[in-house]
Amino acid sequence: MCGIIGYVGRKDASPILLEGLRRLQYRGYDSAGLAVLSQGELHVRKKAGSIDEGLAALVRDQPADGSLGLGHTRWATHGPPSDENSHPHLDQSGKIAIVHNGVIENCDRLKQKLLAQSHTFRSETDTEVLAHLIGAFYQAGACQDGAALTQAVCDALREVIGTYGLAVVSADHPGLIIGARRGSPLIIGLGQNENFLASDANAIVAHTRQVIYLNDYDVATMTSERFDVQNLGTDTAKVQISHLEFDAQDAARGDFPHFMLKEIFEQPHTVENALRGRVDHEGATARFGGLNMSASELRNIGRIVIAATGTSWHAALVGEYLIEELAHLPVEVEYAHEFYLRNAPLERDTVLLVISQSGETADTLGALREAKRRGHRVLAICNVVGSTVAREADGGIYMHAGPEIGVASTKAFVSMLVILSLLGVHLGRMRMLSVHRALEILRGLEAIPQQIESLLQQSAILAKLAAKYGQARDFFFLGRGYSYPIALEGALKLKEISYIHAEGYSAAEMKHGPIALIDSATPTVFLVPQDSMYEKTLANMAMIRARKGPIIALATEGDTEIAKRADDVIYLPRTLEPLYPILASVPLQLFAYDVAVLRGCDVDKPRNLAKSVTVE
Repeated sequence: MCGIIGYVGRKDASPILLEGLRRLQYRGYDSAGLAVLSQGELHVRKKAGSIDEGLAALVRDQPADGSLGLGHTRWATHGPPSDENSHPHLDQSGKIAIVHNGVIENCDRLKQKLLAQSHTFRSETDTEVLAHLIGAFYQAGACQDGAALTQAVCDALREVIGTYGLAVVSADHPGLIIGARRGSPLIIGLGQNENFLASDANAIVAHTRQVIYLNDYDVATMTSERFDVQNLGTDTAKVQISHLEFDAQDAARGDFPHFMLKEIFEQPHTVENALRGRVDHEGATARFGGLNMSASELRNIGRIVIAATGTSWHAALVGEYLIEELAHLPVEVEYAHEFYLRNAPLERDTVLLVISQSGETADTLGALREAKRRGHRVLAICNVVGSTVAREADGGIYMHAGPEIGVASTKAFVSMLVILSLLGVHLGRMRMLSVHRALEILRGLEAIPQQIESLLQQSAILAKLAAKYGQARDFFFLGRGYSYPIALEGALKLKEISYIHAEGYSAAEMKHGPIALIDSATPTVFLVPQDSMYEKTLANMAMIRARKGPIIALATEGDTEIAKRADDVIYLPRTLEPLYPILASVPLQLFAYDVAVLRGCDVDKPRNLAKSVTVE
């Protein structure tokens, strides 16, 4: 949620900050701002709206020169999007500027305390309250050197309840940036005679690939030549320098009109990356190097609970079917936020598996921490090396999908499905999964990249379908068995980027109420591959057709029956039943994309959404 970038060095800060903010726009785009320090004066520029039409235009008209500064792109929490509520915010003196991600839960109480001390506020944000609180501690100090500013930040944060990723600069201390985090990601980027602070590595990967991921309660003090990290809880901090796996080109859009389309077309390569080094034909199993559990410990798992949110939750549902079928292990899928807020009973032999693309999802972290607090082992599937989930889990599996910039997840979702398939084989081979069946699954997975390539070649057909159905006000997505979670995901993709109301259901559930909404203006997308649910799904299709509902079917190549029952058909390459979800995801992503483009929507930055939800 929201994006932060800070720079201290010898170069002009404004262009670096603006470019970093453009790379962070998928984290928040209600407004943007920057503060640059020059000749002992803070130059603050901020504007509601997009970066290029708002902030960048303002900076062109009112340049802000200097070699130290902070930038922020906002996703509104406290206060609506406006120039006044945009970051950075200043303290009472106007000499301290801060940018902030997260939510200060006790801001009202803190604000009343500061109002009693004659402070005045210009915005409705919790962030301005924090700026004033830092300033008050700084002014109350015995001296006002750089160490005193760091101490003022620490003192203020000890009074704060909530989450924060924070960056602070002061007109009194040119060349100094202070950063702090609790529950909202923040990293230091190390350069030559320059250093960076950012909420996401995408913002700084063009300048450095050497980074330090800050831990909760870390407070970092940076100049262009050095950095120091302390921890509010222990006064000592564990600092580890990491190397980013991707480069600036990986995070660029290239020749594609949108990041989402680029990421859809990257999926053959994404699947290859998820499989690389993990397929063991000789042992008819999958290999994982980071689970940190012995074969004996894995065999002794009695139950798996998978916690996730959004698209990751849909992947988790597929994972439930996979692991139960292949490994005969009971699996339960939970919304992460519901799991950790109730007292769910967990048997001693239960393992929690969390899934998060960013590795920073607040609700998923809450589930992880609750399970660990209760003494359970936690495994993770995530995409970001060095993320909080990756560091706090007992073991896990990286997706290696590369940076995903589009807010609507595509390639990360497919990577999750591939990894869950491998995990099902891995756990199954330790129990009762036969060599023959395991090799079938592994070979089926290895065929997926080429099969996705063939699906991508149908993009023109999907564009025509989007033109035919793109003005509908409502959609249903229906499937059974392994296809049911993909119906949910297809509906989510359409609604989040095209703003069309869409619902996903089990096809069998339609007759229990939702079928009342079917009419000739409401299209239904049926996932009907030739699997064990095929005949039953055809019967459900007949119910929709009898009520004159238009039908788009995703069916298996060579199915001659389906064209008689559907108005339009997209054909999927033939594969194994557990692997159809991977293939079916691709045309649904393309269909949602084409509809959104047709309707003039901002595909990469859909309204009201942000890529990584780091607030509860």
